Parts: sequence; C-alpha cells; structure tokens
Amino acid sequence: MSGAGGGLSGGLWAAFGARLVPGAAYVLGLLGFDRRLERADAVITGEGRLDAQSLEGKLLGELLRRARDAGVPIHAIVGTGALGPAAVRRLGLASLQEAGDPAAITAAAERIAAGG
Repeated sequence: MSGAGGGLSGGLWAAFGARLVPGAAYVLGLLGFDRRLERADAVITGEGRLDAQSLEGKLLGELLRRARDAGVPIHAIVGTGALGPAAVRRLGLASLQEAGDPAAITAAAERIAAGG
C-alpha cells in the first residue's frame, strides 16, 4: 500500500504517520460503487496495460471481484493486453477490447454497447 503515486503514500506514512488503506477499495467506497452496482446492467473499466500486476491491489482486481460477487458482467478496454488468452479467460471478463487511441476507445465502447 505504499507504492501509489510514485511512493507518495509510503513517504507520508514514514514522515507523518499517515494511515495506509487499500486505495481501490477506499475510492470505490467513497463513490458508493456497491450501491451503484446493484442497479447496473454492466461495468466498463479501463486499464492502460493489462498484465500480471493489474490484479495486485489495483482497481481492476477490485472491480472484478465486486462485479463477480454481484453477478454483473464486466468489460475492460485496455491500451495493451499483456496476458495470454488463458489468463484473460480466468479473469472472467465479459469482453476485453484493446484500444490505443481515442477513436479506438470509442469504437470499443460502441462494440460493447452493441453486445459484442
């Protein structure tokens, strides 16, 4: 929990005794995500690079867990997918779209909206 923001949280903890909490869960709590998830038909999230670290305390891992628990499909739009097909299947994503620029992101979102 001390790597966020280039180690800023670790520095604040060391220098000022700041309380360290899991960032993704904290932010989702502030946003009332679980309440919103109850009314959602799907979740769409983005990630710059989908790799092994994507699930280690980052937002994507927390979103996957919460959406799975709620029975809500989750779609990811990523800049780069660095996981093999088997690893991607194990994540349980409803879809994975690679998109590296604004036009590609728009096209990916349109594919998701159309059911593909």
